[in-house]
Amino acid sequence: MKIVSVLLLLPTLATSFFPGGVLTPKPFGSSSLLNAEKVVIVTGASRGLGRSIALDLAKAGSKVVVNYAGSEDKANAVVEECKAAGAGGAIAVQADCSDPDAIAAMFKTTVEEFGTVDCIVNNAGITKDGLVMRMKPEQWQSVIDINLSGVFYASQAFFKVASKKRTGRIINISSVVGQFGNPGQANYAAAKGGVIGLTMSNAKEFATRGIQVNAVCPGFIESDMTAELSDEYLAKMCEVIPAGRLGKPEEVAGMVRFLALDPAAEYITGHCFNVDGGIAIGC
Repeated sequence: MKIVSVLLLLPTLATSFFPGGVLTPKPFGSSSLLNAEKVVIVTGASRGLGRSIALDLAKAGSKVVVNYAGSEDKANAVVEECKAAGAGGAIAVQADCSDPDAIAAMFKTTVEEFGTVDCIVNNAGITKDGLVMRMKPEQWQSVIDINLSGVFYASQAFFKVASKKRTGRIINISSVVGQFGNPGQANYAAAKGGVIGLTMSNAKEFATRGIQVNAVCPGFIESDMTAELSDEYLAKMCEVIPAGRLGKPEEVAGMVRFLALDPAAEYITGHCFNVDGGIAIGC
């Protein structure tokens, strides 16, 4: 009986968030975003995990926007890889994700090229590790600016486009570090933890416009950085992972593709999906 009362109260609560009146929800499941040939922006896609995500979406036939901050040659190379993989189209667009004006310009370029934006994968991120007692203000702020504020700016820009169509999907790349913390990464943990909170808040706000917002939390994933670690150190890392190995970028990309394109993800919003080999179980 109490549950029913709470559910009946929810429309009333909605009016407090939107003083102009209750927004008419667009029923989940009625979105047109049910096939692969969609326009997807992937931030930080010139290398690493972002590149793997862009290529995976390209293989599904998506039109991919490869965002980059400074590596133009690498971004253009990823564009060619996307085209060869079967993308419906691919372009590289430079934008500093910590700059809201640059984000707005990226969306303008994308709409001019492809006519719309159906999905954004907020992947761009940096690390500037250090112990809290020694961390300089610039170390803290630069990580927050790109890893958290950048997701906020891009989500705002995406909403302006997607809300008019009443359909769209946002996938935010967070991290298990944002869930459980990590010594020497207070700035990164704070930013990625903030991304999880932002994901849930935006999911609640954007649902009335038919927009799904979810996050993916990778664990320890193979990268250029892990390739430089000693076998002994890697073995110690794998000891705390129930799966006994590092994850592959393609495994994270597969989860992103599901959330971005699959019809089965149409009724999923406000959730955080760990791709971590079970490491969260032991944290």
